Amino acid sequence: MITEIAKGNAYDVALENFDTAADAMELDNDIREMIKYPERVLMVTVPVRMDNGHIHRFEGYRVQHSMVRGPAKGGIRYHPQVTLDEVKALATWMTWKCAVVNIPFGGAKGGITCDPKHMSLRELERMTRRYTSAILPLIGPERDIPAPDVYTNSQTMAWIMDTYSMTKGYPIPGVVTGKPISLGGSLGRNEATGRGVFYTIQCACEHLNIPLDHATVAVQGFGNAGSITAQLLHSAGAKVIAVSDSTGCVYSKNGLDIPELIHMKALCGHVQGFPESEPISAAELLALKCDILVPAALENTIRADNASAVKAKIIAEAANGPLNPAADRILEGKGVFVIPDILCNAGGVTVSYFEWVQDEQHLFWEAQDVYDRLERVMKTAFREVLKVQQDRKVPMRIAANMLGIGRVAEAVQLRSIYP
Repeated sequence: MITEIAKGNAYDVALENFDTAADAMELDNDIREMIKYPERVLMVTVPVRMDNGHIHRFEGYRVQHSMVRGPAKGGIRYHPQVTLDEVKALATWMTWKCAVVNIPFGGAKGGITCDPKHMSLRELERMTRRYTSAILPLIGPERDIPAPDVYTNSQTMAWIMDTYSMTKGYPIPGVVTGKPISLGGSLGRNEATGRGVFYTIQCACEHLNIPLDHATVAVQGFGNAGSITAQLLHSAGAKVIAVSDSTGCVYSKNGLDIPELIHMKALCGHVQGFPESEPISAAELLALKCDILVPAALENTIRADNASAVKAKIIAEAANGPLNPAADRILEGKGVFVIPDILCNAGGVTVSYFEWVQDEQHLFWEAQDVYDRLERVMKTAFREVLKVQQDRKVPMRIAANMLGIGRVAEAVQLRSIYP
């Protein structure tokens, strides 16, 4: 198991994090058996006719980890490195994430092993619709509600909604979240993850007496979550000194002009070559002396081999699982304050919940209503996790897992087992 974790098996990391928290809680073994593992795992073949006329077969997955507190909820990602274990890990984390912010969902996740950067829009549509047809028995507004994730977006959700609705014979916007506004999407959904990260960073800085308007920040990953987090921190007066994406890293000791960098990324598709910045390596970015490090890329980026180089005071996990357990132990020994992923990046699923509620009620909110509700949820969850951390004298990750697992365990105990 240790060898697999060292190689980056996300599911082993998820199970180890669960066991660590469950041991700290002295969780009953019968409850562990009922909540530790996924309830359903679906693997599907997704044949797609490509633009050249040939059929290409993709592998797809949908995992429902838990539905004990409500419908399953989780994104769908398109990425060449998608594996079943990764999807199982992400579904597991979604269960605890929903419970930490106390919304009535369980955890799910989906994915297709593909390279969307080398596929046309029509190929992506055909693949999405075929995948939706394959997972159709599992999804539904009262059953399992997909959302965007890595390399999927509102257009992807529109295709899923349409495919599902066509099979039912009437429009069902609540089958997915993260939809276009014109199809029942929610205002504020696009920036929800980054905004949630920002709110938890505000709380952490207040707790540690670090003035946010003088803080220095490095952001690893400049997609949706990373760029919006950087924008909000920049607007709050923080100095974002380094940013990376899949093409490279840029650094400026005087701070990067984040609005201009976002504009350049939108035009050119990369951050490399940004004016008044210098290139640095990915390893150098992680090792920068700064107040706040925001890992906003993929999982397992900070490990035993590079964690000791981290000099940040706060790590805000905008990505899912960017630290593995070995890195956690090293950073804890260094006194780094970690805002764990299931708390830090829960803004996305929280506003997805808001969208689902609006769809079900056929009543939609103003953007400021969404922001205000999200801020209340995120800051309440931060305070609740911090209280567990202080009362139980455990790291923040264990505290967050204890809070989430405890709520799921309570629901299982109240529902009992059927038959």
